[in-house]
Order: sequence, then C-alpha cells, then structure tokens
Amino acid sequence: MGLHKALHPVEFLKLVRQYEILHSPLLLNLVASSLPWFETFCGVLLLLGIWVRGTALMLLGMLIPFSVIVFLRAMAIYHADGGAFCAIKFDCGCGAGQVIICRKLLENALLAALSAGLIFWRGDRLCLRHSLSAPPPPNSA
Repeated sequence: MGLHKALHPVEFLKLVRQYEILHSPLLLNLVASSLPWFETFCGVLLLLGIWVRGTALMLLGMLIPFSVIVFLRAMAIYHADGGAFCAIKFDCGCGAGQVIICRKLLENALLAALSAGLIFWRGDRLCLRHSLSAPPPPNSA
C-alpha cells in the first residue's frame, strides 16, 4: 500500500490534510512525500527477512497512532451523521480506497498483533538477519 501512496503523492496529501492534524504546509508535504516510501521500505525489509524485529517495531509504532487517528475520525463522522458505527465508510489514506471502519480497525489490530509477535519471536529460520544487533558469538566448548 505504501508504494501506491508513493506513486500518487497528491492524492495522499489530500487525505492526510483531511485529518487536520498537521497545519504547516511544510510538514504536510514532508509526511505525504516520505511516509509512503518509509512504509514501502519497511515492507520490503519484512519480505526479505532483514532486520525483522526493528522493522516490526517501526511498523507497530506507525500502526498504533494511525489506528487511533482513524478511530477518532470515524467517531467524528459517527457523531456528525449518526447511524451505525460499523457502517461508516471512508478513505482513511491507507491506500485501499474507501474502507468500512470496523473492518479496517480489525485489520490494523491483527497487523499490530503480528508486528508485536515478530518483535518477540525468537526464531530466525526464515530471516536473513533478524535484528539490528550482532548475533551472540557461538559457544566454543
């Protein structure tokens, strides 16, 4: 999804602006131009199995605040329009177009759980390099 946003920066900028969190044009442009590439970079690292723990930590650090922001926007729409909360549908800026809010929040919760699992998972069978730190030296006894 990061690559889709990176290739359509103007559309992503408009979606970021709708949240009314960043008011400086410089910050808006910086976020809209750099965040999608950072997401793409993290996704590539995970797919390649490089620095899995650090990448999962960065993704978790993005997923939690983004989920809160999306939830708060959905609550604002809910209070303005009424109706059922899970029927709320809008483009959250995730790169998938309009989403049903309950489905998106559940998806984000599952991705956060997977990211947390990768942070604490000790296996490195499928990884080229699991963490940023050097592996401990082998015991030679």
